[in-house]
Amino acid sequence: MTLPLEGLRILALTQLGAGPYAMTILADLGAEIIKIEDPAGDGDEARNVPPHAEGGDSLYFQSLNRNARSLTLNLRTDEAREILRRLVRVSDAVYANARGDQPRKLGLTYAQLRDVNPRIVCCSLSGFGTTGPLRADPGYDYLLQAMAGFMSLTGEPDAPPAKSGVSVVDFSGGLMSAVGLLVGLLRARETGEGCDVDVSLLDTAISYLNYLAVWTLNRGFAPRRLSDSAHQTLVPSQSFPTRDGHVVIMCMKEKFWHRLAERLGLGHLARDPRFRTFADRLAHRDTLIPLLKEVFRTRTNDEWLAILRGHVPIAPVYSVAEALGAEQVLARDMVISSEHPRFGTLRQVGCPIKIDDLTPR
Repeated sequence: MTLPLEGLRILALTQLGAGPYAMTILADLGAEIIKIEDPAGDGDEARNVPPHAEGGDSLYFQSLNRNARSLTLNLRTDEAREILRRLVRVSDAVYANARGDQPRKLGLTYAQLRDVNPRIVCCSLSGFGTTGPLRADPGYDYLLQAMAGFMSLTGEPDAPPAKSGVSVVDFSGGLMSAVGLLVGLLRARETGEGCDVDVSLLDTAISYLNYLAVWTLNRGFAPRRLSDSAHQTLVPSQSFPTRDGHVVIMCMKEKFWHRLAERLGLGHLARDPRFRTFADRLAHRDTLIPLLKEVFRTRTNDEWLAILRGHVPIAPVYSVAEALGAEQVLARDMVISSEHPRFGTLRQVGCPIKIDDLTPR
């Protein structure tokens, strides 16, 4: 079985989370990833991230470097730079996720490599990009969640700003860089000329503000933290405590509000002029939500799922273990296994991109 990216060779100077995540997705789809690590110290710092780090390897490293081949090069030496250039000659792309000032210093830009391979695509993923006043600053997921305004929107209104529990900026930036790299490769295939692709975590995070940014830039809207992880403007769209946990309800269409009210035994609220439309419910959020909470507390998660699923968008709030064991997750082959010489049978999350009947490695 041939995977869609077989025959594509990428030299990947990656470390920690964002870049390796991008390369893992491309490797799952068939690309040959040659991971180049600095022999100084222990190579990729991911090898030492706890828990379960030992002997220059860790479960964190394994989670982000599936299907990659590996070598070490000290690009501060002439010999290593010459080896890199020989590899560039027979590769399609060079990918680096160092600081934005590093690609040029390490000789990884298109201008520095085009004489070796005019079709080479050079992709940089950094915290702040290769231009601008912060290009030489290190950028990590937590910092970018703070700078892009994400933390100002996350958590309860009377609590300190909070970050997402997962590395959303790292992984989003990784995916954005993978898209940019593939676009560059398509252009190189058409024109015979490679290019530089410049993606930053900050740019990615700012782009994710999307409609919140448009509201803010054009009408002075001020997004804020809301109780129960509520949507900024659509009511009811938030989490509700039940008798044994929490569920999330998303009334993203008017019809879902009417269905919800009826199935909660509160059909009169759908006809109440205070709650008739999105705008009405937003204006009277503080009156409506306590009425709904009182009802949701009377049943368990499973009972509400049985009553509402198929009629109103609903999801239980799962723990990580519960999410990984969910029927839909397993049906989509999103938990896979492989054998590892140190960790034995290693279970990981699978590739989220499904193409016809292909099952990525």
